[in-house]
Amino acid sequence: MDLRTAHRTAESLLADLPSRWAHSRRVLEQAQRLAPVLGADAEVLAVAAVLHDVGYASTAVDTGQHMIDGARHLSRLGVDPEVCSLVAFHSSSEWEAAELGLSAELAAFRRPSSELLDAITYCDLTSGPGGAAVDPVSRLDEVLQRYGPDHVVHRAVFAARPALLGMVERVEKRLTGCGQS
Repeated sequence: MDLRTAHRTAESLLADLPSRWAHSRRVLEQAQRLAPVLGADAEVLAVAAVLHDVGYASTAVDTGQHMIDGARHLSRLGVDPEVCSLVAFHSSSEWEAAELGLSAELAAFRRPSSELLDAITYCDLTSGPGGAAVDPVSRLDEVLQRYGPDHVVHRAVFAARPALLGMVERVEKRLTGCGQS
């Protein structure tokens, strides 16, 4: 799926979720900023970025874990397996899947390269829920506040926080190294 088709697909799936769509557009913008450090992988990241939250669409919900649900939905549409893997594993997915007993479902997708997984997580964590650019620490704080301590997302993000911030730091170092900070 090319970027134009991915954009239309995400827009149609997230039409009833305007904040998710605004967030996804910002995640795409962040992905496009990373193009100079990604080279040939820039297009796959951009496609995955705009599609990363389609698992929230009512037509995609299956397990209730939006990362897995989005990847499954995209796989049924014939989307590139690498894009599906990035959608499946983005941000705190591994921790959330473990909390929900869905690790086997997540394992149906190949874990992306650490470089691309870091990149999509960076894009997600630097994009606010309404589409604004945000600081990743503030973004994680917002997620923890939005979901109470008894919620699976809160527990997963709390556990994943050090690893997620490490992913962001690695991407920021790459951006600085190529003069893109």
